[in-house]
Amino acid sequence: MNNAAMATGVGGKTMMEYDIELWDKVMQVNVRGTWLVSQAAVPLLAQTPHAKIVNVASDTALWGAPKLMAYVASKGAIISMTRSMARELGPQGICVNAIAPGLTRVEATEYVPAERHQLYEQGRALAGAQHPDDVTGSVLYLLSPLADFVTGQLIPVNGGFVFN
Repeated sequence: MNNAAMATGVGGKTMMEYDIELWDKVMQVNVRGTWLVSQAAVPLLAQTPHAKIVNVASDTALWGAPKLMAYVASKGAIISMTRSMARELGPQGICVNAIAPGLTRVEATEYVPAERHQLYEQGRALAGAQHPDDVTGSVLYLLSPLADFVTGQLIPVNGGFVFN
C-alpha cells in the first residue's frame, strides 16, 4: 500500500503563489515516492500469487480543491499512474488499484481550516466527519481475494462528497 502524502504547508496558496521548490517537493514525495516504492516491490510481488498494490490518491483530484493545486495534481497523477501500472503489471498477475479518501480527521489534517472540514462534513451524502476506520474497509477489500480480478480501479471513500 502506497500512502505517500505531503500536504502540510501546501494548502492555502493560489497557483500564483506556488514556487517551483514547493511544487517539486510535493511531486517528489507524493508521485515519485509512490513510483519508486512500487518499482522496488514489483520483483517480490511478481513471485506472489494474486499480488496487490493499493495507491492512496485523494478525492481532491476528483473535484479540484482550490488553493491546494500541487497536492491535487499529485493525487491526480496517482490515479493515472494506477491505471498505467495496472496495464503494465497485469500480465505478471499484480492487481493495482487506488482509493481516493475524502478529508479524514487525523493528526495530519489538523492544519486544515475549519471551513474546509465543514464543507466536507456538511456536503457528504453520509453527513459527518470521516475517520481512518471509514477507509480501511475499502483497502482491505482491495487487498483481499475478493478483489483478485479487480485492477485499474479507483474507489472514492468520502461518504459521498464526490461521486465517481
